[in-house]
Amino acid sequence: PCRHFSKRGFVVTKMTTSRLLHGLHLPRSFYRRAFSTGSVDPPRHPLPPFTLESAIDKVQKAEDAWNTRDSAKVAMAYSQDSEWRNRSQFVTGRKEIQDFLSDKWNKELDYKLQKMYWCHSENRIAVRFAYEYRNKKGEWFRAHGNENWEFDDLGYMTRREASINDVPILESERVISVEGPPQTKDNTRWN
Repeated sequence: PCRHFSKRGFVVTKMTTSRLLHGLHLPRSFYRRAFSTGSVDPPRHPLPPFTLESAIDKVQKAEDAWNTRDSAKVAMAYSQDSEWRNRSQFVTGRKEIQDFLSDKWNKELDYKLQKMYWCHSENRIAVRFAYEYRNKKGEWFRAHGNENWEFDDLGYMTRREASINDVPILESERVISVEGPPQTKDNTRWN
């Protein structure tokens, strides 16, 4: 007999190989995870192995999600056991990531982010980024950084390594728009 699990409209049946599900060709690990845990997160496209186009798409989706400042939504892009290094802080698991992001956005007001593709390999992507925010005292900052991302075969980020430096700026020196899409992808304006 087949076991069935349903999550967000996906119905999974036990198969010995990948199965075409809603037009998606899913890896075996999708089924192993479903049957070992009784729960499965649906694939998060684009999936590895990345092409130049799919890596750039993944970066844009990350930028769009982070700019919502919705910690629950952003945390869903990470695997249940995802590991982070953010500056000197280490965070593990989706719940800790969500809590970390909630705290971050309570301190970093009027946050706006731009991410830029740097390079990729089969299941890894490197990005450069800058974001601007003000603290509760009204002081403005631009944070510059690099991130290295690693993904599982379902498209969830399992590892995030972030190196970030903050630079104090005047409000008049802001180059990333708080309202609407980022003003420019010209990273020379970040300096």
